[in-house]
Amino acid sequence: MDSYEIPDNNAAAIKYSIVVPFYNEQTIVQRLYERIVRVMRHVGARYEMIFINDGSRDDTAKVLEKIALADERVVFLDLRRNFGQTTALQAGFDEARGEVIIAMDGDLQHDPYEIPLFIKKIDEGYDIASGWRVRRGDGFLLRRLPSKIANWLLAKASGVTLHDFGTTYKAYRREVLEGVRLYGDMHRFVPAVCARLGAKIIEVPIKNVRRPAGKSNYGIARTFRVAMDLLTLRFLSKYMTRPLHFFGKWGLTCGMVGAGILGYGFVRKIVQWDTFHVFQQHGPLMAMGFMLLIAGMLLLATGLTGEMLMRIYFEATGARTYAVRRVVRGTGGEKVRM
Repeated sequence: MDSYEIPDNNAAAIKYSIVVPFYNEQTIVQRLYERIVRVMRHVGARYEMIFINDGSRDDTAKVLEKIALADERVVFLDLRRNFGQTTALQAGFDEARGEVIIAMDGDLQHDPYEIPLFIKKIDEGYDIASGWRVRRGDGFLLRRLPSKIANWLLAKASGVTLHDFGTTYKAYRREVLEGVRLYGDMHRFVPAVCARLGAKIIEVPIKNVRRPAGKSNYGIARTFRVAMDLLTLRFLSKYMTRPLHFFGKWGLTCGMVGAGILGYGFVRKIVQWDTFHVFQQHGPLMAMGFMLLIAGMLLLATGLTGEMLMRIYFEATGARTYAVRRVVRGTGGEKVRM
């Protein structure tokens, strides 16, 4: 374990928080920690490491606890069970005190020596620096091809032109994460959520090496979860503050088509264009008209309910639907924030 010097000014603000979730990585933890310490020594600013054990079944927790007891810069969070990477990251973000938060995986596929690349982009004025695995070492059919398709769909759905949504390796200004809560597998969509509030985002080309030990905890099975989160992302990025615009559009369309079909049947019955009972001749069509009319009413009701819930959420939590980059006051003072 590398030696380190305790900062003279313990009250100094922490500049960087490095958040790393672990799941069954007992053979990797020590190496990752030592590499982070080595690279952050050259960065020169005060920092902390937030290590989260996400319900590991091996001795990951014991190794992390040992490191935390020996190094006061390490904060060890031991979750009660395996909640998933997104929840583990959220726990780390909640605990982090740094001005800049750097998130990375705990399997050494993310090289800690590339941390300065992310810091440089944040120092240039960007709010989020997102990793981009230009050359991936994964299998083509099971990993790279599905990833390319998913990233293309995510870029179209969110309007954020990133090449790689999937990587955890990102750096954030602390302000852009305030008010952002992560659910499901939404950690990969944080740039898209923050872009809605005007965050400046840049990609950082990174390496993606093969795991030095252990096995991957991800596979093709998560495709379904990504598809569901894609729908969630599309809704949040376009209709979070106006759900009635989404449900109302389809509700009115279904209602109008259903009303048109039923109106056609009513006119035929009244005018008696033929001798057959309208339900005998056009029974399935009339049934579809009723179903569309009811579906339209349900969609409109869902939209109105969403509008009320949205207002309750923002008013009860104090969350904002906007973000302010800076406020310039007449005294010449300037306050910078997101």
